[in-house]
Amino acid sequence: MAKTKRRYVCQECGSVSHRWQGQCADCGQWNTLIEDVPATVFSQKHDLSSGGRAVAFEPLNAPTKLPVRKSTGLAEFDRALGGGLVPGSAVLLGGDPGIGKSTLLLQTAATIARGGNDVVYVSGEEAAGQVRLRASRMGVADAPIRLASETSVRDILTTLGQGEPPALLVIDSIQTMHSDTIEGAPGTVSQVRGCALELIRYAKESGCALVLVGHVTKDGTIAGPRVLEHMVDVVMSFEGERSHQYRILRALKNRFGAVDEIGVFAMASEGLEEVANPSLLFLSGRETPLAGSAVFPALEGTRPVLVEIQALIVRLQSGATPRRAVVGWDSGRLAMLLAVLESRCGLNFSSAEVYLNIAGGYRLTDPAADLAVAAALVSALADRALPDKTAWFGEVSLAGEIRPVAHAPLRLREAAKLGFARCYGPAGGANAERGADYRGLSALANVVDQVMGNA
Repeated sequence: MAKTKRRYVCQECGSVSHRWQGQCADCGQWNTLIEDVPATVFSQKHDLSSGGRAVAFEPLNAPTKLPVRKSTGLAEFDRALGGGLVPGSAVLLGGDPGIGKSTLLLQTAATIARGGNDVVYVSGEEAAGQVRLRASRMGVADAPIRLASETSVRDILTTLGQGEPPALLVIDSIQTMHSDTIEGAPGTVSQVRGCALELIRYAKESGCALVLVGHVTKDGTIAGPRVLEHMVDVVMSFEGERSHQYRILRALKNRFGAVDEIGVFAMASEGLEEVANPSLLFLSGRETPLAGSAVFPALEGTRPVLVEIQALIVRLQSGATPRRAVVGWDSGRLAMLLAVLESRCGLNFSSAEVYLNIAGGYRLTDPAADLAVAAALVSALADRALPDKTAWFGEVSLAGEIRPVAHAPLRLREAAKLGFARCYGPAGGANAERGADYRGLSALANVVDQVMGNA
């Protein structure tokens, strides 16, 4: 009998090594290689060219009935999914502990169950009594949900196979599931991959929508092998600071819709509440204009969101090392913008500490925020407030030019809807479909002149 070959799998990146070593050669993490025992011993001398069944091929243009999406009952959840849950799909939902993943899925399961659909909620981390207690607090205890506290995938699939498949199956979480055909403790690479494969196969064959809750690492990425994200149809991330009220549901991968849509929720005593207009949430508390504060019309998918950018400049004594602190934005991009302001505009930040914050705990990735950040920095350096009811957007190049950005009319309409009378952006960056008074700027030096001239 052939000897089973040992192999070791990295718990961070999923790379395979045939000998143990302290550091993973691919991702560089230490003490992450764990021995992985394969489910079956397969010899390379087996011949797979015969003995199987013939596969029926179909033409690409064959008439196919499109699946009908099922609404979750939460418009923000549907927006992030691309219109609702697709029957037979597998969704992986990740997020920090305590961010509200179980709360969101329990609300969704209750809404779908109240609509006359069969819903199964399997919790591997909480007892059934704990889930019922949370449902009672949220006011959804009367929903006809089939609840179970179980970790054995064999027992779960055996029970589901005795009747009609449910419309929605929630597994909370995939790291707690265990298969008796695979050696290893729950949460290991082989267990997570094997359990997810069996659950996804059941969802594809039965047509039920499957939602898997996934743990995250300290870096915020979904724990387990990277192949888990390739196996599912949709990967979603539930983001936000637990000290803030808002939560953002973002799609990182979506085979049935766009990946740049977001859903915004607010945590309340009875669960998550939808935020139809997130701009009001991130701009709350702006009564009077202050130095170092600028408003930026960000764009998340097709949804414009107005956020406040706050900057603070503190002069230091000669010889002290200045500090740069950024919350909610890329620190490397801030360093680049400070270099452009010093080189192209003659401003001096080398002897000052720079602090930048995106209000409300929002995280910006839009390159169009360069102009708003530059305006906030210049305003804080000069200690002069920007003109009231103005918004700023545009990308800044290393030459100090302000370049056009996508969807400028959409940003202008959102600013006008919230009472902003004027917007500053790239020259020629908006067409006739505006919505607010638009002032085009061609270079970063124009921003400095604009701030100094509106003292």
